[in-house]
Amino acid sequence: MENLEGLITSTHVVAAVLFILALGGLSSQPKAKRAFWYGIVGMSLAVVAAVFEAGSSALFITLLVAIGGLGGWYVARQVQMTQMPELMAGFHSLVGLAAVLIGLNADLELNLAKAAIEAGTVATLEGFTAAIAAKDSVEMSILKVEIYLGIFIGAITFTGSIVAYGKLAGKISSAALTLPGRHLLNLAAAGICFYLGYLYLAGAGLETLILGAVIAGAIGCHLILGIGGADMPVVVSMLNSYSGWAAAAIGFTLSNDLLIVTGALVGSSGAILSYIMCQGMNRSFVSVILGGWGGETQASASIAGEMQEASRDSVAQELNDADSVIIVPGYGMAVAKAQSAVSELSKRLREQGKTVRFAIHPVAGRLPGHMNVLLAEAKVPYDYVLEMEEINQDFASTDVVIVIGANDIVNPSAQDDPSSPIAGMPVLEVWNSRKVFVCKRGKGTGYSGIENPLFFKENTSMFYGDAKSSIDELLKEL
Repeated sequence: MENLEGLITSTHVVAAVLFILALGGLSSQPKAKRAFWYGIVGMSLAVVAAVFEAGSSALFITLLVAIGGLGGWYVARQVQMTQMPELMAGFHSLVGLAAVLIGLNADLELNLAKAAIEAGTVATLEGFTAAIAAKDSVEMSILKVEIYLGIFIGAITFTGSIVAYGKLAGKISSAALTLPGRHLLNLAAAGICFYLGYLYLAGAGLETLILGAVIAGAIGCHLILGIGGADMPVVVSMLNSYSGWAAAAIGFTLSNDLLIVTGALVGSSGAILSYIMCQGMNRSFVSVILGGWGGETQASASIAGEMQEASRDSVAQELNDADSVIIVPGYGMAVAKAQSAVSELSKRLREQGKTVRFAIHPVAGRLPGHMNVLLAEAKVPYDYVLEMEEINQDFASTDVVIVIGANDIVNPSAQDDPSSPIAGMPVLEVWNSRKVFVCKRGKGTGYSGIENPLFFKENTSMFYGDAKSSIDELLKEL
């Protein structure tokens, strides 16, 4: 028995190290594939250790793991790259729900352990219940704190992730819901949750936990409903952080060191990523939570000038005459599945001796790193993919810029209009180039509902149509 416990502990340590290596490897694209396998091996070891740790329930746990694995495999096979943000939100909701259910179960086990102590039948207990019965009164009080916090964080993560899924999938309006006194409502609800937590620690029963979970779920739902479309990349990484802390809370409840380490890694990395996303939009984390962009749509009539439409021939002619080209991908490229066509376009232009690079904004798409993944999938060499701070100063010396399905990240209002919702946000300064072509389906304002003056500038022409079809047609002319 001791040998098995030692083997399980060693497996936990190895898995934790592999998870750390996986996170570290994701810092650069060339190492990402190896990091991905570190994560797979680490998670496989963690699952095997959990099965052996289950003891007499190992067969049942193995069956559940197999069912969950098949479900995950099926979902992964069905999901498109454009659906990855909502898939992540869906997975986060499952982590939150697991935290709530485990917390409720832990309270039931705690009551069983207390009853066994009073009846003098502790020797008959097994597993988690026996571990609880071995705790003293102080440790049991700490366990109750862990249970309540896990349920509180888990409930917020669960409902918030479901709402985020709805917004990302277009099933719920991307506009921010601004109820009168909504911040006071959130504060009042949080205050009630903390009061219920106090009652639970003072000896209140399971109904206190359930009521606290319901109110926390309402907070999560209301918080994400109040965040607008342009802030959704931050919301995805924020919910990722929440799910990590929920997992860590589960680890403390179950006395599982690996869950604590893994949850802390996910929670802290998600928080750091949220901070990076907020920097990319010149926003504070608190301002995102308290109210997002994406409410009122700015009227296009308030912008001077007219949109000029470009033909396929004129775009091809400009590209043939250009010496330097920068391509700015956005969510529209993902929707159209145009990354392979765009990769072929860049390859064709480089074969003609032209300098071709890609400019990536920190919040391009609806998921951090979304564009980088798409371009890597299309086999665009890493050396040609540059971040905003690396390439922004080069637009002034660039002949042609092609913007594919992007709106806010190339919006000059961020610098020119102090009243704009995105005022102060760092953007890709594409308008400084000699010529800009915007590949776009139509004249809409995009996901966040903010109009873009770039489309009305004299050196900008709109290349309307599905991105993949447009680029494929363009390739015929080059």
